[in-house]
Amino acid sequence: MARIAVTDGMSDEAIEILENAGHEVVLRHYESEEIANGSLLEFDAVVIRSATKLPSEQISSSVSEDGGIRFIGRAGVGVDNIDIAEATKKGITVCNTPGASTRSVVELTIGHLIASTRHIATADRTLRNGKWAKKQLRGSEIGGKRLGLIGFGRIARGVASVASSFGMEVHAFDPFVDEAPEGVQLHDDVDEIFRLCTHISVHCNLNEQTRNLVNSERISMMPGIGLDGIECGNHIVNCARGGVVHESAASMALESGQLTSLALDVFEVEPLAESDLLRHDSFHGSPHIAASTLEAQARIGTEMAGLIIEYFETGSCNNSLN
Repeated sequence: MARIAVTDGMSDEAIEILENAGHEVVLRHYESEEIANGSLLEFDAVVIRSATKLPSEQISSSVSEDGGIRFIGRAGVGVDNIDIAEATKKGITVCNTPGASTRSVVELTIGHLIASTRHIATADRTLRNGKWAKKQLRGSEIGGKRLGLIGFGRIARGVASVASSFGMEVHAFDPFVDEAPEGVQLHDDVDEIFRLCTHISVHCNLNEQTRNLVNSERISMMPGIGLDGIECGNHIVNCARGGVVHESAASMALESGQLTSLALDVFEVEPLAESDLLRHDSFHGSPHIAASTLEAQARIGTEMAGLIIEYFETGSCNNSLN
């Protein structure tokens, strides 16, 4: 049976499922240099999350004439940390678990959106510092405002549903989507989203087309006045991929007041060490925890275990990415 490296953690239930099926599971994080030096050659499969990167060099170093990995499992949604073209060239199957964490990411996105508009993080900080800043922390409602979604996949659709129930008018941009459900206005031009919407949430992958998509020019287009005529300011949330929001540009927009709040769960460089964003009271963040709920991790783990078992029993996966 297969020997499986799990580099970024996995639920106990999932490990038990794999071991009961006769597979060996090794829990250990490997740094990029170790992988480039062939540390995965002794395994048949590897399961990663966002912390492990598998670009071309690391994939090439994980396969030999005598063996190496045949399966890469991405426990989660985004696969921008995997060179799928190189994996395909080497005959490696790549699978992810796109639906397992949807609810968790939707909930954190909405949580960040409300925390931004109601100054929840700032209120907590000032309270801990002994200040009763009631008059200074007047927020705005999200109801009656336009929400722009950059990308319109599973998670964005979930956010749209919840936002609509709050009374937001929802707009979306996604060049790969032709139709949107009733109540969502789909646009062909991403700039139109910024011109219309005071609230924007990012839901796209990171690639050459989306890197720094949220930049100074586009932030400057945001209207600052809601559909209801309230001067609510401009608010951006990103729980998708670091690098889509240009952090330096966003920091300058916070400084100038063009951007009223910024909430990030993902960053250009992770883990975040030093950043100008941290000096802004109108910024709050979280350490890439959108999928980090007990429920999501259980779903992700059991789904991935099922995919691994399917692959080593049949030689293929129904939902492989290549």
